[in-house]
This record gives sequence, C-alpha cells and structure tokens, in this order.
Amino acid sequence: MKNTIFTGCGVATVTPMRRDGSVDFKKYADHIDELIQKGVDAIIVNGTTGESATLSDEEQYNIICCAKDVINRRVPLIAGAGSNNTHHAAKLALNARNAGADTVLSVTPYYNKANENGIIEHYSFITKYCQLPTIVYNVPSRTGLNIKPETYAKLAENPFICAVKEASGNLAQAEKVFSLCGDKIDIYSGSDELTVPFLSIGAKGVISVAANIVPKEMQSLCSLYFEGKNLEAARKQIELFPLIDALFSDVNPIPVKEALNMLGKDFGPCRLPLCEMEEAKKEHLRFVLEHYGIL
Repeated sequence: MKNTIFTGCGVATVTPMRRDGSVDFKKYADHIDELIQKGVDAIIVNGTTGESATLSDEEQYNIICCAKDVINRRVPLIAGAGSNNTHHAAKLALNARNAGADTVLSVTPYYNKANENGIIEHYSFITKYCQLPTIVYNVPSRTGLNIKPETYAKLAENPFICAVKEASGNLAQAEKVFSLCGDKIDIYSGSDELTVPFLSIGAKGVISVAANIVPKEMQSLCSLYFEGKNLEAARKQIELFPLIDALFSDVNPIPVKEALNMLGKDFGPCRLPLCEMEEAKKEHLRFVLEHYGIL
C-alpha cells in the first residue's frame, strides 16, 4: 500500500494571463489562496486546464514556485510534467521537484503511440530521474492512447507511481484497475461529472476543473460521500451536472476561463490554438452561471 497524496477535491487550476499573453502571477497567487481558503484538498498546476501545452519550461517552473509560496504546505502541490518526449518529461519532472512540488502528474506520451513496454519504460525513466511520487494521467481523448488495466498492474509495481488520474470516462475500466491492482495504486476521477460514480468504486477523489468556479461545492460533494451520505452526494452530483456540462461545452479550458472572466476575475484569453468561445456558447454559459447564483 502506497501513501495517498490527497483525499477529496483537488483543483486543476486555470492559468491567468494578461492581454499580451504573459502569465499573471499575482492573479494566480490570489486564485490559489482563495481556493485553499474555500477548502479544497490539493492544488494541481501545469495541467491541461492550466494550458501546459503552450507554457514554456521556464513558465512552468515559475508557476510551481509561485504556487509553492502561496500554498505554504497547507495542501499538497501537484505539478504537471508530461511530454511525448521521455527525456523532456523527465526534465520537467525534475524541474517540478526543484521548484518544490510534492507530486508529479505526468500525462501519457501522446502522438508516438507507444506500446505497453514503451509506456512502462517511459514512466520508469521519469520516476528514476525525479524521484517524486507520480500520478499517471490517462486522457485518451487528448492523447490518442488509453492505458489498459493490465498495464496499470505493471506500473503499480513502480514504487514511485502512486496513483492515476483516470480521464477516460470509462468506469468499467477503473473497476478493472482496482480488481487487478488493489491498494497498490489510487485512482482519482479526471471527470467532474463522474466524481460520485468513481468514489463509489473506491476512488480517493477528483481532480476537478469545476472547482475553479465552485470549490466549496466540489469539496462538499466528496465530503458528503466520505461521511457516508451517499444519497446526498449523488443528489449534489446531479444538481451540479448542468454547470459541469456548461464548463465543458467547448474545449477545456476555454469555458472555465471564460467563466472566470465573466465573474470579473480577468483571467485573460487562452493561448492559441485555443480561441474565444462562440457567442451562443457564451450566452449559455452565462445563463447557467446566473441560474446557480454564481453570476
């Protein structure tokens, strides 16, 4: 049994940017502090929601340093460090360690279409290089690669691989991972709308996009479940569905960043090739935020 990184709601944070495209570290620090004050259980930086694909290595390093200073050990700091180039992923992971991250979140290698042995060697190289607890990030809709449960069983033998962020949306696959791995590896839901279903089969929590907007509600969702109030948690999951659905009405993180802008946070635009939402989708998002009394 490996140490659990966190239990409950972790936030895949949005990266605020100025109009010229540079990272706004002051707004980022304020956002992270607000999330922690509202009760979230972990902070995740440099992930998909943070636009890591268009951040330079230096920007990613500075973002981790910023988050570390703000968090000040109040909750775990998990840093994205993934690439389809194994050596680059290892470098990012080592940078994350040097910047003060507690854990690395490393996406599966995309585009290359690695086979099972390649995946195992990829993560073995990264973990040997950075010597940090590592969460494998499985998001086949982005990467074109889905890790099979049998591969997780082999990855779980690596002492540094402690968990998986499962964003395949496949609950049956997660069940099989638990069946094969037992307590050798933790699972976090990578899909807000499946938080309670994943908790019901043994997941430790969620790495949430929606928590950028409703941190208390997403944390409460997890807490209710862990307190044994399963029906209440399920009802809350259903209540939040229209909001979660609106926050994924376009490519993540376009809608959640737009929502933060609507709330007056001024998080700026996404970096290309991500662009502004269509007007009809904006209006729907605004309607949903108003419906929930957020706007």
